[in-house]
Amino acid sequence: MALSFRTITVIAFSALLFGGAAIAQDQQPNEKKRDAAGTKKDVEKRLKAAEKPQPGTALDPTSKALLTTHRFDSTAISPDGTRVAWTEALTGKDGAADGNAAIYVKNLKTSAPPQRITAAANTNHAEGGLAWSPDSKRLAFLSDAVKKDQLQLYVAAITQSGAAAVPKKLTAVKGFLDAPSWSPDGKTIAVLFTQNATRSAGPLVAETPETGEIKDAFFEQRLALIEVATGKLRQISPADAYVYEYDWSPDGAHFVVTSALGNGDNNWYIAELHVLDAATGLMQSIYKPSLQIARPAWSPDGQKIAFIEGLMSDEPSVGGDIYLINAAGGKPTNLTPDRKASASALSWTHDGKILFSEYAVADSAVALLDPASSSILNLWHGSETTSAGMWGPNISVAADGKTSAVIRHSFSAPPEIWAGPIGEWKQITERNKGLTAPWGEVKSINWKNDHYDVQGWLIYPKDFDPSKKYPMIVDVHGGPGAAVLSSWPSPNNFVLPLTGAGYFVFQPNPRGSFGQGEAFTRANVKDFGYGDWKDILAGVDEAIKVAPIDPNRLGLTGWSYGGYMTMWGVTQTNRFKAAMAGAGIANWQSYYGENKIDQWMIPFFGKSVYDDPEVYAKSAPITFIKKVKTPTLILVGDSDGECPTPQSYEFWHALKTLGVETTLVVYEHEGHIFANPAHDRDRTARTQAWFDAHLR
Repeated sequence: MALSFRTITVIAFSALLFGGAAIAQDQQPNEKKRDAAGTKKDVEKRLKAAEKPQPGTALDPTSKALLTTHRFDSTAISPDGTRVAWTEALTGKDGAADGNAAIYVKNLKTSAPPQRITAAANTNHAEGGLAWSPDSKRLAFLSDAVKKDQLQLYVAAITQSGAAAVPKKLTAVKGFLDAPSWSPDGKTIAVLFTQNATRSAGPLVAETPETGEIKDAFFEQRLALIEVATGKLRQISPADAYVYEYDWSPDGAHFVVTSALGNGDNNWYIAELHVLDAATGLMQSIYKPSLQIARPAWSPDGQKIAFIEGLMSDEPSVGGDIYLINAAGGKPTNLTPDRKASASALSWTHDGKILFSEYAVADSAVALLDPASSSILNLWHGSETTSAGMWGPNISVAADGKTSAVIRHSFSAPPEIWAGPIGEWKQITERNKGLTAPWGEVKSINWKNDHYDVQGWLIYPKDFDPSKKYPMIVDVHGGPGAAVLSSWPSPNNFVLPLTGAGYFVFQPNPRGSFGQGEAFTRANVKDFGYGDWKDILAGVDEAIKVAPIDPNRLGLTGWSYGGYMTMWGVTQTNRFKAAMAGAGIANWQSYYGENKIDQWMIPFFGKSVYDDPEVYAKSAPITFIKKVKTPTLILVGDSDGECPTPQSYEFWHALKTLGVETTLVVYEHEGHIFANPAHDRDRTARTQAWFDAHLR
């Protein structure tokens, strides 16, 4: 199965829009319960600092450690299991990722050091999209060595030592290339190609501004074939269909693809499973799912296709059950109907077994499934994150189905490349040697709510003193189809730095999360903000039982769905003394007509907003807005297509009108995931300053 490679452009300029900051009278500090005696003047002074974090100030130790961490974007083991390739993010003068990456290859059979593979020696470029040839002698990759931000396909011959001859450039296209994959005979490379694309694929990046007459215009990502000998490119999938993922048939004559007509960002949620003829380009749907599908993979005998289906809220975030369907079509069979975990990636072994990775509550796991009997052999389970480049647990596996490569990291260990038999990996790199966690101890805590077993992570403050009581910030994850695993945070994490400032951080995995099977993931359907919110509050109670947390100094935050839950939470309780809502959703009814991916909502709400507006109003924070008393900071990007800026404006406007203390900051040319490191730093500084102003 082809893996994705996407580049996010770094934007160089920052512009901030400030909102008002009125102080709600019933939210004044309680002098007996705070670390520092609070007067109105004290709070106003802190709020002034929260509104204008000083640019260029020294980074806190946690942010510095995250920024200086060496990052690995992907890894791929050769089919013969003798060599492993990986991409490592490069950084600029300020230590932040600069959008470029270096490719390395290591021979696992020798002690020779890794060799760098690049399209242009002595200069750095955006490079990735690793794909080994079937004979393990060549490595295909993408690079923008000729023109910045314009990826082209290259092939490098790899010697036994891991070194490479000068790579051969195969393409000269205009548009976006992604996910190269070799044909079984090694003569052709398939790619996903969006001709004349104005930005990289997916709804997480900044949307292109629209003016004039607005039309439902879009660029289709098509499957293209490139002859290795000549570089000739031929687009084969229909011009009106968007292809998301694909896999070659064993004989190279067909592809299995997930595809939908029309808008690619939106219609992933209704994509169907198709078989595409490599010669004629004819594409036939073999399965129309009721939910979302991902990771299609063709069986070695060419008779079956495996894939993952489940309730998924974001295109890159995959979790569900494993299904099997005849390559000619028909009714698929669910091979894991009662498994208390969420499959996130899969591949076939040569003897017809399905090797898969999964969320196992809040751990990563690897297992082997026999389709003939539906029996499952658990191969490995660990409290860490294992990845080869996709979101969620996944690994890169050699042709023997046993030798693998993986990026491993956890709350206590920064990322490194590991390789070897599954679960018996040996460390290959030492890029983060000596780097230790700049936060305190991390505990997995469990509690019951209703009839559910729920899990969350409690991260202790740095330099924790058990004789003291500390404030705690509740950080709700996005999705909701996702889960917090034990992982080394990304450099744009704005919550973990709070541990260095003397806060506990609590990260719950309430119902709706991956990790406990489809019933748990679907438990918040038509119930946003109710059962999942009760799970979170019960988890807060459990955290207070097990650690010295001051119940009068609680904060609430989150991004995306976590931003929605923050907006929702402050309408449901005054228990939290401060909140930061990042890219939140205030009003599901207006959101339905504003966002770029409305197809994701129907599986969760049952119908469109036009057919059942009441179910949307039931879970909307704006419905209960007059109950809010909590000071709330609101942050959002101005080009966010998933959680558009007007949602943050709507919540801010309501709080401002009702006299609730609030500030709104809109970041210029930022999508759902920020691309500008300066904006990431500002977000972190503002968040801490806001909580310091209200919880200290």
